[in-house]
Amino acid sequence: MTDSQQGSASSKPDLGRFGSFGRGVTSQQAKEIEALGYGAVWVGGSPPAELDWVEPILAATTTLQVATGIVNIWTAAAGPVAESFHRIDQAYPGRFLLGIGVGHPEAHTEYRKPYDALVEYLDQLDEHGVPANRRVVAALGPRVLKLSAQRAAGAHPYLTTPEHTAQARELMGPSAFLAPEHKVILAYPDKEDADKARAVGRKALDIYLNLANYLNSWKRLGFTDEDVARPGSDRLVDAVVAYGTTDSIAARLREHLDAGADHVPVQVLTRSENLVPALAELAKALGL
Repeated sequence: MTDSQQGSASSKPDLGRFGSFGRGVTSQQAKEIEALGYGAVWVGGSPPAELDWVEPILAATTTLQVATGIVNIWTAAAGPVAESFHRIDQAYPGRFLLGIGVGHPEAHTEYRKPYDALVEYLDQLDEHGVPANRRVVAALGPRVLKLSAQRAAGAHPYLTTPEHTAQARELMGPSAFLAPEHKVILAYPDKEDADKARAVGRKALDIYLNLANYLNSWKRLGFTDEDVARPGSDRLVDAVVAYGTTDSIAARLREHLDAGADHVPVQVLTRSENLVPALAELAKALGL
């Protein structure tokens, strides 16, 4: 395996300890998130291969990194994605991280042999000169986690727990980049608000409770069929959605770092206009 195909400790991306994850941010929000001390913004969904929305965010900031979480290999061809990457990276060197993934079989009729398709896509990114240390792979299971360490900078797991982070670090080795997303709710800090917070968490989780890759991932972590059946047990919600005081939320997020994560993209479950104030409140507890 060549150096271009595998990251190393010296080339591991540095996005700081925490970032913000969401469906998108404005340039102004990005400036404010950077000022709060977060190292990156992760943009979720399945954006098209033309990633021209990245440049205004990078232009409005100075050190903040932008990552995709994730570009879907079924809906965004590798060639055009690579063209976008090179244009962005030339203008803003080292500030764009390309996250890719295979999506869900339930959502794509052409979804077939996802592991082989992912390998082929990584091959195509190699052919188009996208460096391994500036790409990450959405990974949950052991096989793709290992692949992410071999063919990319590392992994961007979604809807997992610190226990999964520890297992991923063991599988991937110390030099791979590991950035597990975690959802948080800041609106209900009191213990008696737990049911309200769980209701918000269940709404966010609902779509994933019908997707086999997440169900299988949770079962590998020890959750039962009853836990992962709609609407999701309290145990499951509490494991993948942090709520309560900012200090308790921050402590939960740090568990990922303690388990071996390099960076934790934080998805605040709130309206867009409340995102920056929520991140500001949390930043204090995180020590940013």
